[in-house]
Amino acid sequence: MTEPYTPSAPLPVDAVREAVHADMPRIVEELTELVAIPGIAWDSFDPEQLERSARAVAGLLAQAGLDEVEILRVPLGSTPGRPAVVARRRPAPGRPTVLLYAHHDVQPPGRRELWSSDPFAAEERDGRLYGRGAADDKAGIMAHVGALRAVAAQLGDDLGLGVTVFVEGEEEAGSPSFRDFLEAYRDRLAADVIVIADSSNWELGVPALTTSLRGMVGAVVEVSVLDHAVHSGMYGGPVLDAPTLLARLVATFHDDDGAVAVAGLHAEDSTDLVYDEDRFRADAAVRDGVRLAGRGSVASRLWTQPALSVTGMDVTPVDVASNTIIPSARARLSLRVAPGQDPAEAAEALRRHVEAHAPFGAHVRFGLEETGQSFRTDMGSEAARTAQWALGEAWGRPAVETGIGGSIPFTADLVELYPDAQILITGVEDPDSRAHSADESLHLAEFERAVLAEALLLLALDASGRDGSRLAEAGQDGPADRE
Repeated sequence: MTEPYTPSAPLPVDAVREAVHADMPRIVEELTELVAIPGIAWDSFDPEQLERSARAVAGLLAQAGLDEVEILRVPLGSTPGRPAVVARRRPAPGRPTVLLYAHHDVQPPGRRELWSSDPFAAEERDGRLYGRGAADDKAGIMAHVGALRAVAAQLGDDLGLGVTVFVEGEEEAGSPSFRDFLEAYRDRLAADVIVIADSSNWELGVPALTTSLRGMVGAVVEVSVLDHAVHSGMYGGPVLDAPTLLARLVATFHDDDGAVAVAGLHAEDSTDLVYDEDRFRADAAVRDGVRLAGRGSVASRLWTQPALSVTGMDVTPVDVASNTIIPSARARLSLRVAPGQDPAEAAEALRRHVEAHAPFGAHVRFGLEETGQSFRTDMGSEAARTAQWALGEAWGRPAVETGIGGSIPFTADLVELYPDAQILITGVEDPDSRAHSADESLHLAEFERAVLAEALLLLALDASGRDGSRLAEAGQDGPADRE
């Protein structure tokens, strides 16, 4: 078992707690102002709002004491790309650097009638702040800003830790230029510790460090049986239609328990955290009487086992259907890959399965569209142990280790370009935040604890950089000396 982290020198936990608490009204006011800017990185929305959002974030980071603040972008096809904000305070000689990530773009609001209040006019109700981006991820931005201000109140110019804040402007659009951005500004973003503030805590009152992400494979499968449609009465019987055969193929993806039945996919049932079935059913809005699929703990089925879903189908719509045998049909597949498995290997396993289970000799075409790497946190790293300590101090109880069933694809890019960096995934959300949905909200008391935890993490990393620790050794030839 990994030894728990203990600060090498006493840290002013109570003073930082008081500083964060005193700053919360200002932090919430600034978050409210950010929510009012509908910065959406989709082509169908006004790009000037995204520019406004970037300028507002740049102003906040400059006020937080960072010396170098820039709005940067890389070309995205024939367009100049979406604006990202990069702000830096360089480290003292030989000291390490931490990179703090968040994103300032948000999801579209969707149908206005589903919201209890204006999505872009943040409203506080019953201890929660409602609005689009109030949680995902403008709260992540303000967690960085609030933490930096709390650290500055304690250390002022004595902070030796280098700090870079990277606030992306296209995460909700799939981060299409993220890799190019990293390549273009690789040295500027180099760090010994990377904190991705875009996840969730376990429940109200229980902090979490996200320690695993599943990988992903996206593919389209097409089943065809005829060169063209034919009359269903004249020819029906000897030949089955493509939708029926596609359904038979899809039915082979899972066994009778609902577990993925594709040979060659890895699966683990190794999570210690108990995700109560009743809670999961409520969180996922599972209807009464629907049996949960798979085997093993609920947590493992979500985080460390594969999942295979059909997310779309192309067949003739009912409203325009004629009495013909449909010659072809397509399905889009979303495969979530257990942490540790190469998604290219998983994609090949899925391809083999599809081709081996072509029903009635139907022609089957497998088209791979995308893959994304999984991720595991090194829980023995100094940064992870420090983060667990900081979360425990902020919440007054130990942090739990959780996974995410989905993926954060750009994490793989960070791992590849910065292989020596220690990566942490933290969050400001809770299970009731409804990110991407109507009535998205942020629990303000939990948010205050998240700001405190990040401030304590930065102070602890700064202290460990002074005392000859592993983190201090990383800073000797790390980002501080690359430019």
